Amino acid sequence: MARQSHGGREFFVRPAVEVAPELIGSTLLFEGVGGRIVEVEAYDQSEPASHSYRGETLRTRTMFGSAGAVYVYRSYGLHWCMNIVCEDDRASAVLIRALEPLEGIAAMQTRRGRSNSRELCSGPGRLCEALGVTRGQDGDSVLAEPFAFATGSDVVDVVASRRIGISKAVDLPWRFSERGSRFLSRPVKEAPTSP
Repeated sequence: MARQSHGGREFFVRPAVEVAPELIGSTLLFEGVGGRIVEVEAYDQSEPASHSYRGETLRTRTMFGSAGAVYVYRSYGLHWCMNIVCEDDRASAVLIRALEPLEGIAAMQTRRGRSNSRELCSGPGRLCEALGVTRGQDGDSVLAEPFAFATGSDVVDVVASRRIGISKAVDLPWRFSERGSRFLSRPVKEAPTSP
């Protein structure tokens, strides 16, 4: 996929489904720990799989705020999951599903209790545990310390597929992954293309 030139907050002031594929290959760090984004999912208030579909709540308030904000929620009462808000006041966001670990690998291994780099950030819960991201970061800007974000400059082969672990709006091909990456949370089943 060809890269567009975006800088700062403007990158996120667009619909999540536009931002999501362009996040693949970007760098995301928290307190110096992180790596290359290799898998994401887009969510929008217009579709029922989104947390914001039924309107603003205390849990989802960040999704209704500024583009570039980090929305962190607890999944199944077990794992923290990190999203980046897109479009101001539109309640859309991109879930960061997997990273290729590059920085702070020793810290990730300690937090995760694993040495295999493939198991450090391959899934949204694992990713947050490896980076040390919790609800305490909810509402922070991904563009300000202790986060660091930079769009990728290389051409990346991005594949679209159906999102994982949802029961509504399952037909939308809003999961985006780097083709061939060994750091994905699950293998990709590509969405069928129109003839």
